[in-house]
Amino acid sequence: MKVTEHIKNAKGKSLFSFEIVPPQKGQNIQKLYDNIDPLMEFKPPFIDVTTSREEHVYIKKEGGLLERKVTRMRPGTVGICASLMHKYKVDTVPHVLCGGFTKEETEYVLVDCHYLGIDNVMALRGDARKDEAYFMPSSEGNKYASELVTQINNLNKGIYLHDIIEATYKADFCIGVAGYPEKHMESPSLQADLRRLKEKVDAGAEYVVTQMFFDNQKYFEFVEAARAMGIEVPIIPGIKPVAVKRHLSVLPQVFSLDLPDALVSEIEKCKDNKGVRQVGIEWAIQQSKELVEAGVPVVHYYSMGKSDNIKAIAREVF
Repeated sequence: MKVTEHIKNAKGKSLFSFEIVPPQKGQNIQKLYDNIDPLMEFKPPFIDVTTSREEHVYIKKEGGLLERKVTRMRPGTVGICASLMHKYKVDTVPHVLCGGFTKEETEYVLVDCHYLGIDNVMALRGDARKDEAYFMPSSEGNKYASELVTQINNLNKGIYLHDIIEATYKADFCIGVAGYPEKHMESPSLQADLRRLKEKVDAGAEYVVTQMFFDNQKYFEFVEAARAMGIEVPIIPGIKPVAVKRHLSVLPQVFSLDLPDALVSEIEKCKDNKGVRQVGIEWAIQQSKELVEAGVPVVHYYSMGKSDNIKAIAREVF
């Protein structure tokens, strides 16, 4: 079932969903199941599964020379989605990236999703590689998320890259995209960023999931500005509970966001990360309750492979 159909069927009730990261290659998937199991009592209608782009690793050779290899440390997004659908009878949302994939590779991923009965995909540009100062599109790949949305939407119309196949049975993906309440770090302004979001929606995106934020007012203002721009699709807030003290510097640096002074003050008082984790849980509970009271369609949690804090939050909210 499509994300938008889940929202419609909820008839105004706020739903619970979360996002997971595939395990590194070579690891057992059981650890992933162990973190998902405690969250299923809250009946998530869908689970997002992230995708990692390629990385460069250096292999030491004889004589001290280094050989550069290209690898993906966390492959298996589509396979994990199929596994979760089978095990939990839940819809899944694989993330599809511009960065690291050609348009043809993207088409293969989408065809696999179609075969597996996956109804939703999240279309993202993706980040720069660790060895790049700025995002560089892959050769023969999509440059922007709006281009990726167009490719997915074309497949929904039966239009393939080479126009060779006359499709009689078309895909029907529900396409999600990202939104940034505090603007994307590369955007010159929030209004410019909203115009990019409008382009994605006009290209066929049917819902938006926001980047994490810690001040609900920024989400409410973002939604209001998006509506004024003519963006009418559901806008799902993304929540991440702070878990360790280093998040005070890492999150603003990596995601270009502000942490409220009240949250920073409480974290700075903590003697250890156990205390920080509890502060993060309590802050996220208050955020979530206010969002649910405001009637958001879904509260979406960035679990990053850990579920104990998400469970503690969900028990107080859902």
